[in-house]
Amino acid sequence: MSSTPTTKSEAVIPTSQLAPGDIVRVATAGMRHRPLRAVLSGLGIALGIAALVAVVGLSASSKEQVNRQLDALGTNLLSVSGGTTLGGNTAQLPVESIEMVQRIGPVQSVGALGVTDANVYRNDRIDKAESGGIAVRAATDDLQNTIGFDVAAGRWLDPALNSFPTVVLGADSAARLGISPELLGQTRPQVWLGNRWFTVVGILAPSALAPELDRSALVGWLAAENYLNFDGHPSTIYERSAEASVLDVQAVLPATVNPAAPDEVQVSRPSDALAAKAATDAAFTGLLLGLGAVSLLVGGVGVANTMVVSVLERRQEIGLRRALGATQRMIRDQFLGEAVALSVLGGAAGAVLGALVTIIFATTSGWPIAIPLWAIAAGLGVTLLVGIVAGIFPAARAARLAPTEALNI
Repeated sequence: MSSTPTTKSEAVIPTSQLAPGDIVRVATAGMRHRPLRAVLSGLGIALGIAALVAVVGLSASSKEQVNRQLDALGTNLLSVSGGTTLGGNTAQLPVESIEMVQRIGPVQSVGALGVTDANVYRNDRIDKAESGGIAVRAATDDLQNTIGFDVAAGRWLDPALNSFPTVVLGADSAARLGISPELLGQTRPQVWLGNRWFTVVGILAPSALAPELDRSALVGWLAAENYLNFDGHPSTIYERSAEASVLDVQAVLPATVNPAAPDEVQVSRPSDALAAKAATDAAFTGLLLGLGAVSLLVGGVGVANTMVVSVLERRQEIGLRRALGATQRMIRDQFLGEAVALSVLGGAAGAVLGALVTIIFATTSGWPIAIPLWAIAAGLGVTLLVGIVAGIFPAARAARLAPTEALNI
């Protein structure tokens, strides 16, 4: 059995192919020859990804800060205040309500505030009509232990000072009265309070769970009764109980505080305000992510526009490559690869920029740095998708050019 020799006309002609390295080199040639245009095209992508990464990173850092605050301050603090009466007025808590709350089994500590009619001034020559927005409140000894706030300078109103004309200022109150922690450390400044001088013995640090303290001047409970005609009715009662018993204590507090009118007692958990802040930040984050997505879309349109212009400018190059044997697929891969490279490089730069913004802002704000890795990975994935979408039409258009048309023959 004889075999038939293969003729030249029957020989298999190998098709032209590009290695992956050649595809990358050819795809980035346009970027290397036109660096300014490449930078400006990738800038839109970079800003969009930077916005996305920074927004997610700052949101995660803020949420981590809130979680740390909640862990440090605890979620087992409840506050009791007067609700609304049938006549629409604010209900008054009974004088004995503090002792009644202390009798609840799971309750560990109780502190209270009471409102007085006095005003506080830096000296006795200021017009009485100017209150300065500072509330003078009576405070029990255990208030600090119950809420857990810090004293920035000086000391708290312990039992030794409870009945004497001494005052502790909140952070904002001290600033408005011009009394700094440094001044308190050097002297014992006095303020005009209730038509007599009170000695400032302490300045509080800002309180997250009881922000009303920041704008207050706090005097001892007995001192308020002796010098400020305080009637002894608490305006707000704070209590801490075992974490597992918070809901049970919350349920019995109204009837315990005011058995005659439990409906006129309002119970809240101060830590819920921090949780609400985190929820508000999440909603705001969604808005900013939308703005970042718009920036990314604009960047993608910019890349597509750049690629269309590039195809028009490089018609002769396309025609020459086609004449030398380049297939439509090679031309398509070249321009599609260039669009993807522009987007990916812009996305990588944007991810780095967004991470730097998050680190700088979180560090200056005293927040923990929390940048989810999924945000960076998602950002790079989105840039890859944007590059593909933005390059499909210009690449297909370049691939359809015939050599004679491209070379203007």
